[in-house]
Amino acid sequence: MIYESIKRVIDVLASLFLIILFLPIWLIIPILIKLESKGTILYTPDRVGRYGKNFKMYKFRSMRMFEVGGKEVHAVEFWKYNKELFEKYKKSGWKLTLEEDPRITRLGKILRQTSIDEMPQVFNILKGDMSLVGPRAYVQPEIDDALKRYGKGLLPVIEQSLRAKPGLTGPWQVSGRNTIPWEKRVEMDADYAKRRSMLYDFCIMLKTPLAMISKW
Repeated sequence: MIYESIKRVIDVLASLFLIILFLPIWLIIPILIKLESKGTILYTPDRVGRYGKNFKMYKFRSMRMFEVGGKEVHAVEFWKYNKELFEKYKKSGWKLTLEEDPRITRLGKILRQTSIDEMPQVFNILKGDMSLVGPRAYVQPEIDDALKRYGKGLLPVIEQSLRAKPGLTGPWQVSGRNTIPWEKRVEMDADYAKRRSMLYDFCIMLKTPLAMISKW
């Protein structure tokens, strides 16, 4: 369709432009990450993509590594040993404030507040896994938990949201981010997937820079 073709052309051109524009970040941030804490520069979690197909998302690592059983593991493993905090994390809509999340490094807080940790996703856009604008890329456990928490009635809304590629930015990112409850986020994503509007995409892109610096 015309919408899909135009959107793909914009995705490729925009991601190439961003790679060149932010060249200093690609050089400086990896050095800062390695200086502050052990571990990889990139974090590549599994995310649920369009039509439920999983893909590896690229992010700058914003969490510290933990030693478990004599080996270093990513902070995702942290939850296995802090179940009480994990339950709070889930009940809060799969989020904690930066101040109360012990997994986040000092640099990681800055990367998250400015959304710089998300920038490597431009390479996901080039690959076609993601789009410049789209729904949030969910993880399967939070979808499963949401269906238990809110009921199977939410399933059609989730399925509708998965009809579009996940986005580097999207409706929930420019409308309050972590202040929005989980079920409202997915409703916004489903509404986005229904609209299929380049005008709406451009409106979201225009709002994104302000949303990135809103906490500063």
